[in-house]
Amino acid sequence: MTSGPEATRLLPVLPLRNTALFPSLLLPLSVGREASIAAVRGVLDSEDKILFVVAQKDAAEEEVTEESLYRIGTVAMVKRAFSPGDGQPIQIVVQGVERAEAVAYERDGEFLRARTRTLELPEENPTEVEAHKRLVMDEVKRALELLDAEPSSQLGQALASTRDALQIVYLVGSILNLTLEQEQSLLEAPSRIEALQRLRALLLQEIQVLEVRRKIATDVQSEMTKQQREFMLRQQMKAIQDELGEIDPQAAESKELRDRLDETELPDAVKKEVQRSLERLERLPPAAPDHQVTRTHLELILELPWSKRSEDRLDLVHVSDVLNRDHHDLEEVKRRILEHLAVLKLNPAAKAPILCFVGPPGVGKTSLGQSIANALGRTFERMSLGGLHDEAELRGHRRTYVGAMPGRILQAIRRAGVNNPLMMLDEVDKLGRDFRGDPAAALLEILDPEQNATFRDNYLDLPFDLSKVFFVCTANTTDTLPAALLDRMEMLRLSGYTEEEKLAIAQQYLVPRQLSHAGLTAEDVSIPAETLREIVANYTREAGVRQLERAIGRIIRRMALRFAEGAAKRVSDGGEPIIVRPEELGEILGTNRFIASQARTELPPGVAAGLAWTESGGEVLYVEATLLPGGKGLNLTGQLGEIMQESAKAARSYLWAHARELGLEPELFQSRGAHIHVPAGAVPKDGPSAGVAMTLALASAYANKPLRADTAMTGEISLAGLVLPVGGIKEKVLAARRSGIRRVILPRLNELNTRDLPAEVRADTEFVYVDRAQDALNDALFGQEGTHLVAPASPAPAAAAAAAAAIRE
Repeated sequence: MTSGPEATRLLPVLPLRNTALFPSLLLPLSVGREASIAAVRGVLDSEDKILFVVAQKDAAEEEVTEESLYRIGTVAMVKRAFSPGDGQPIQIVVQGVERAEAVAYERDGEFLRARTRTLELPEENPTEVEAHKRLVMDEVKRALELLDAEPSSQLGQALASTRDALQIVYLVGSILNLTLEQEQSLLEAPSRIEALQRLRALLLQEIQVLEVRRKIATDVQSEMTKQQREFMLRQQMKAIQDELGEIDPQAAESKELRDRLDETELPDAVKKEVQRSLERLERLPPAAPDHQVTRTHLELILELPWSKRSEDRLDLVHVSDVLNRDHHDLEEVKRRILEHLAVLKLNPAAKAPILCFVGPPGVGKTSLGQSIANALGRTFERMSLGGLHDEAELRGHRRTYVGAMPGRILQAIRRAGVNNPLMMLDEVDKLGRDFRGDPAAALLEILDPEQNATFRDNYLDLPFDLSKVFFVCTANTTDTLPAALLDRMEMLRLSGYTEEEKLAIAQQYLVPRQLSHAGLTAEDVSIPAETLREIVANYTREAGVRQLERAIGRIIRRMALRFAEGAAKRVSDGGEPIIVRPEELGEILGTNRFIASQARTELPPGVAAGLAWTESGGEVLYVEATLLPGGKGLNLTGQLGEIMQESAKAARSYLWAHARELGLEPELFQSRGAHIHVPAGAVPKDGPSAGVAMTLALASAYANKPLRADTAMTGEISLAGLVLPVGGIKEKVLAARRSGIRRVILPRLNELNTRDLPAEVRADTEFVYVDRAQDALNDALFGQEGTHLVAPASPAPAAAAAAAAAIRE
């Protein structure tokens, strides 16, 4: 672009920050930079008061250079100026005159001067210009409607009176919220049509913003209107309540909570938290989502027994009487309980013990905990943990979740109303574990006396002292419990009952209880000892007495039916007592569920009576072995676990290695394979206890000679022939006794375990203690007089017969 000297003039430069000046428009400015002040003072001293106003590209730059300024700006006239004094910014008002381009910039002392030339617009089609102008005016009207501005407003009047298209562009552009780049784009438009097109594009963007803003404002206004309406209604309701003398429900609620806070003895830290929550609750409107959550949390805090406790009745004679009244026998367990209570009596500051009753179902674990609570005068709370998978069931859920609740531990404490109840955690061995957490891990803190003094429930989120709680757990087995959890509890094992113990329990506890439930007395119905014995032998087979009580309940309900139908009269009405005879049991209880086992007079070769332990008590488990023609392998069936399979292999290897010593033919092991089967194939079995039984069953099969039928056995076998100790001796011996077996082979190292057996069991049971497998063979297989070792296929060699004779001697 070229220009002659006559078309340019040299003007002082006034740089602008973040804005541009349009021709014909007024713009107030505050001039503070020294160079700009010098330029303005020079202009004010001139006659025409003209200067060149141009925007600088970077508003952060203090030193203005030619490169930092746009080329196109506006020639302006200073209309008014006010200078408050030295060092103060000059306030001026400038009015744009025309667009101009800086051909060159020159430094004149402190400020810049620009050699400018006027920018002329080209000739354009008036009709096309008018069309673009009307399009712009339509968008302006839309924008004014969105701004809720009347067409007759000052802006509308100014636009209506303006005919020049550029003046409309500059006027609308000055009121839009444009960036410097957008304003400069309008100023630099080379033609009217281009300026109108650029303005229309900017208007469309602005209209979109205004439409979104209107929608947001409408939504907010609607919500505010709703809240204002609710507020006015509440104020009116309050005024009506004041007139009627009624109390504001929110104020009454706050007063009630504060009164409860004053009456409740809380730790200092908890009291501060409650006060903060109360203040927050008072500020919240009742309709707020957090109002109910905060109130529920406060009510939990105020309902928990932070300092309320029950006094223990530590009269050991009374405790002993209660335990003896409620439970038969269990002398060792009762003595251990009394020992713990004696410590609490001598040292009240001692932490409550954490006991775990382990035993088969129905032996009285849960009722024993109830008896301890009754004897001590403590509140009893029972919590079943069987099948619990979610850790939050114990620790609670955080209040941020919808429907959050405190954990079951704190719920039990709240129900108890004291901070030292006896809490029974039932079926602790049946806790689950999955992606939701490990409840057993949560119990580590709950059952640790060193940690539970500051137990923090996720919902309560405050420390609560559980150290005063007397925890009692129950389990059928400890195999599924983590070692860390076992370490925190003292195990008290409850074994199964003998037939005599069941009989005594039925007479002393079960029959009176069922009679009371049925509304009868011992005068109305009598169940003699022989009837109870028949029920125990033929209708129940369990370690505990749960099935026995169920059977007794059925009998007494049948008698109650007779009385209710009038078929019999009660003693109080002049009738005769009903005596339930053993022969009537078939009609009432149906066919015998079990046939009382008697000692077998004989066993076929290859069959041994083993003893097994289960969660329900002991069982007699027969092991069967037979020889197979051809091959020398070992087949195992009956769903045997890895340990039992290894025991079978060890037993066969031991017999093979010591065949000549034991009077067996080594050739049989090479020519005959063996098959071991343990009946009840649908039930998985595992454990080391069957080692001796498998050894004797195989030896019996290879010797083709039966074992003693009156003998059962248990023990682990080693490859060297040693008999190692096993567990569950009491349950196994009782199982043998229930089956009619009175002779048991045990590892010698288990001799001490027989002391736990009742005296009558020890008196009529013969125990054979062995150190080696050969001892067991001598007793059960080779020790029978009048028998000879006979191989299944051919007579025994002379050497084998001599060895057998030597062993018998």
